[in-house]
Amino acid sequence: MFQTFETAASPEQGPPRLAALRDAMAAAGLDAFLVPRADAHMGEYVATCDARLQWLTGFSGSAGFCAVTTQVVGIFIDGRYRVQVRSEVDLDHFTPVHWPETTLADWLIGQMPAGGVVGFDPWLHNIDEVRRLREKLDPAGIVLRPVPNLIDPLWADRPARPAAPIRVHPDSLAGESHADKRARLALAGTSAVLTLPDSICWLLNIRGSDIPRNPVVQAFAVLGPDGAVHLFTDAAADATVLAHLGDAVKLQAYDGLADCLAAAPVRFRLDPKSAPEALRLTIAARADDFATVDEGADPCILPKARKNDAEITGARAAQLRDGVAMVRFLSWLDCEAPKGGLTEIDVVKALEGFRRETNALQDISFETICGAGPNGAIVHYRVSEASNRPVRRNELLLIDSGGQYLDGTTDITRTVIVGTPSDLHRACYTRVLQGMIAISRARFPVGVAGCHLDALARYPLWTAGMDYDHGTGHGVGSYLSVHEGPAGLSRRSDMALEAGMILSNEPGYYREGAFGIRIENLIVVQDVPPLAGADDRKMLAFDTLTHVPLDRRLIDTGLLSDAEQHWIDRYHAATLQLIGPRVDGAAHDWLTAACAPL
Repeated sequence: MFQTFETAASPEQGPPRLAALRDAMAAAGLDAFLVPRADAHMGEYVATCDARLQWLTGFSGSAGFCAVTTQVVGIFIDGRYRVQVRSEVDLDHFTPVHWPETTLADWLIGQMPAGGVVGFDPWLHNIDEVRRLREKLDPAGIVLRPVPNLIDPLWADRPARPAAPIRVHPDSLAGESHADKRARLALAGTSAVLTLPDSICWLLNIRGSDIPRNPVVQAFAVLGPDGAVHLFTDAAADATVLAHLGDAVKLQAYDGLADCLAAAPVRFRLDPKSAPEALRLTIAARADDFATVDEGADPCILPKARKNDAEITGARAAQLRDGVAMVRFLSWLDCEAPKGGLTEIDVVKALEGFRRETNALQDISFETICGAGPNGAIVHYRVSEASNRPVRRNELLLIDSGGQYLDGTTDITRTVIVGTPSDLHRACYTRVLQGMIAISRARFPVGVAGCHLDALARYPLWTAGMDYDHGTGHGVGSYLSVHEGPAGLSRRSDMALEAGMILSNEPGYYREGAFGIRIENLIVVQDVPPLAGADDRKMLAFDTLTHVPLDRRLIDTGLLSDAEQHWIDRYHAATLQLIGPRVDGAAHDWLTAACAPL
């Protein structure tokens, strides 16, 4: 439970925690302080001990940050959270700011006078972020100052840093030994500093449980030019783990990285997009000239995204296993929901139960999103006892969920109707489906990025004056993070797609106060042979990994082209062929009907 202050705050100061933070700002000589949803590892997911943004504001979304000045607090959220933030924060004291439409730098310039000082914890902001802020703030006369974190001393009952035991991830599932990975990725003459837990776990073929729903170890690592690794973690490593890591991987205390950078006479590679500014400052503060910084990408990022044959085989097996659980669940839901009596929490528990019955589930891959009726319009909705809504007839139910299996990570969204859909339901659902099909069928030359393909998913919605305020797809790890960089399908994703990358394909449409629709499959990029009569340009395409029926009741065939109808029928035929032999009884009967041709 979070700390509660006993002293009341003045109306000008705001809630007690905010008032205490402003007192700390004044004592430090700051006119503003930045509170990101971040930790020192710069990943998307944070442990409870690093949930400072939620502690201060109440906002629980997976992305966002706030800037606290003496007069106002701007809480910056993207399109996924613009409904959610209004239900979680005190709007009398915290002002939602649409981001990235409004940048932090522009907002600060508008709020602060020249000479104002903005404090930030350099462990919670990456090098690139700080550099871009300085480029904007310096000409405006606003000072950006690194300071110790101001919230941590106020958070009296802050949870301890996680340090769960390390587990070995078998080479048979990884597809390559960590010795081979280390030798392949070592940089000549340079030691690469790794801060992303999923990069480190992928490199060393280890897993952990430090972050809920993500099988990672919270650690730092330095990959030397000889392939040796210094692993900085407080996680326990038993004899099996130590034997797996071998002599070339040296375990050191979690807090030892800064001392290493301050003393080792070597050239360090820091990724400006994932290394905290504190690491650059540590090296820059050295009194000698024996350590330098070479900025460049984390050497694990791209190889991790390019899944090898073993990882893709594992992903197919995991998707098939998960598909069976989903079919059994949807069959149950189709029978029980029309009777009445189900709530969102009942649905969430039932779905996890079906996944656990596979006897292979390690964990769910994120907190299940189950939004009935208007709750479906909250893009990253998380049901609670307070928000729990009945599943009612003639309403849409959006279910976004996934599983963590040793051989792969899954992520699937299905939107279903309970009862009878309206014409509006069917029209919106079909346009979302058309976008998903367009991505599924895309064929594109090498060098094309997600930003080039994103519009394919939106075009059917655009023609009806509709859109959605999130990306179309994200990368997915191999028994790692369900959100994995660097590639994606969005307007901002300029990384060229490569064979082996696994992505989500999830367009949507949301009508606030009424319903939400999202349809999501996982897809893998693959090389494809040239078409007859084509030139010799190398081409790529997507292969769909997820096989779970779509809700045929929500499809308006009058909006579909012949090619789209054929795609749906082929998809359902393949789903019946793959999943059918693995289910029986009522689930098999339901699957057969759900996969009938349009």
